[in-house]
Amino acid sequence: MEENDVLDVTEVIPTSVDQVSQLWTQVQDVVAVWGLKVIAALAIFIIGRWIAMMVRRGVRSMMEKSGADPIIIGFVASIAYIGLLAFVVIAALGQLGIQTTSFIAILGAAGLAVGLALQGSLANFAAGFLMIIFRPFKVGDFIEGAGVAGVVEAIQIFTTTLKTGDNKTIIIPNAKLAGDNITNYSAKETRRVDMTVGVAYDADLSKVKNVLIDIIGKESRIHSDPAPKVAVAELADSSVNFVVRVWTNTADYWGVKFDIIETIKNRFDEEGIGIPYPQRDIHIVSGTAA
Repeated sequence: MEENDVLDVTEVIPTSVDQVSQLWTQVQDVVAVWGLKVIAALAIFIIGRWIAMMVRRGVRSMMEKSGADPIIIGFVASIAYIGLLAFVVIAALGQLGIQTTSFIAILGAAGLAVGLALQGSLANFAAGFLMIIFRPFKVGDFIEGAGVAGVVEAIQIFTTTLKTGDNKTIIIPNAKLAGDNITNYSAKETRRVDMTVGVAYDADLSKVKNVLIDIIGKESRIHSDPAPKVAVAELADSSVNFVVRVWTNTADYWGVKFDIIETIKNRFDEEGIGIPYPQRDIHIVSGTAA
């Protein structure tokens, strides 16, 4: 080994020490700058999350005191919490120096894509929320809508469940139900029972009217106010039609209608009042051919 090839340790060691010292200084600077940012971001997230939880509890407590529906309470409280938490996360990211503008744009684009993919579900969700808010019907009501009728068993976020008279379960998307006419037969305490009774043309109309009034008067479930109505409504092809209109409790509607119809048939038979059916009279004219 030549003399010039001998490693000069005194030159190498100071250089290495300077590099390490410089690197350590850089690490300290990075920790000093980013450490404070990380601590601030964590503080924002922890405190913000705590505030969001307090707001959720406050919203839930106020709505419970006002007697709001439990479904609405849970929904509104969750929306408030998620919205505040999203704001807190964005603020924490901003504290770290992350460009939240592009982040918000990405979230918006993702939300739009999800919204388009779940368009039908979101429509059902919105319709369910509106029905819960405005309450066109409640559980236990007998309604007709979207081409079906039945007793409401459950009002859920996306669907409404009905039970038909023959014990079938019908599940209707809320958007379809809310977008159609809804008839609520249970909304009022009383209902009017409308019946049409046909009698023969040779029947005594005064007698028929008196018999119908007597039948109505003996039915205890029929209300006197509004007063029952019995009148001649139509001179039809094969019969004289009487209209019978009486008021009763909604729960007694079908019982009153079925019983009154049966009683009318029996009384008409007893009184000799004919109930006609469609018929055609044929007149044969005889004559001498020319």
